[in-house]
Amino acid sequence: MELDRLTGAEWTRDPESLLRELVDSVTRSLPADVASGSLTIERTRSLADRLAHRPGALTRLRLTGPAEALSLSWEPGPRWAPEVEQRYGTVPLSTRTLPLGQWLTAFAQLVAALAVHAAEDSADSARALQTLGILPPGSEIHVDDAHLAQDLLTLAARVGRRVPDEAVAAVGRIGALLAETLPRVAGTGEPEVIVRVAATVYLPDTLRAYLALPAEWAAEHVLAGGLTPAQALIAQLEALESAARTMRDAAIEQDASALLINGRFLADRFAGSRLELDLP
Repeated sequence: MELDRLTGAEWTRDPESLLRELVDSVTRSLPADVASGSLTIERTRSLADRLAHRPGALTRLRLTGPAEALSLSWEPGPRWAPEVEQRYGTVPLSTRTLPLGQWLTAFAQLVAALAVHAAEDSADSARALQTLGILPPGSEIHVDDAHLAQDLLTLAARVGRRVPDEAVAAVGRIGALLAETLPRVAGTGEPEVIVRVAATVYLPDTLRAYLALPAEWAAEHVLAGGLTPAQALIAQLEALESAARTMRDAAIEQDASALLINGRFLADRFAGSRLELDLP
């Protein structure tokens, strides 16, 4: 979730902004049907809102998962009510209040879990259609520009057990590295293009090429280079992970360079300035 634009002071001055950001994060991270089925919001409409046909102020949200539901509401002050409800099916078992920071962490974890579950369900459906010959093998392995971070972070779940465990773990690490790098290189021209191509072409193409092979043949056949296709896949993913880590580190170093440049500017700007007080 991207809450970097908001500070604690802003949440106090405009608490609705936090709820709006949380709602936006759910709609960005989850498929539309999952988001609409798991997220509910409540608004308070004043008489002025009704007369002006405005929706009113967002005052409460609730995100429901398989075993828990997280709700956050505020009243003028603001007074926050961050709650976690443990559930068994549709039956609530207990409710507890958390500090806001802990609640936000739990909220982010629940969003991630729902995204992975949705990806696994989508992959199961795709594999069934592939078995029936309706879709080609690996057709669900894609990373779209429209929702890069979501696709990258759920790619390992969509690959599932059709590749070696070592490869699944590597896909998870590569997806996390690329997702972390993308916002750091946004708007930089060629560096952003390179990261996007790695995310949308190199990584999914590598996986689709492997998944197109018969499972037994991929695990046992020895290629001309002396590796099985499974071993070749792991080697290719290792190379891609190394490249993704290098890109991530370069992006962070660029951030650090910007920080140093800003520090020098501040040093030059305020060098020699003194606070003079007229004391009695």
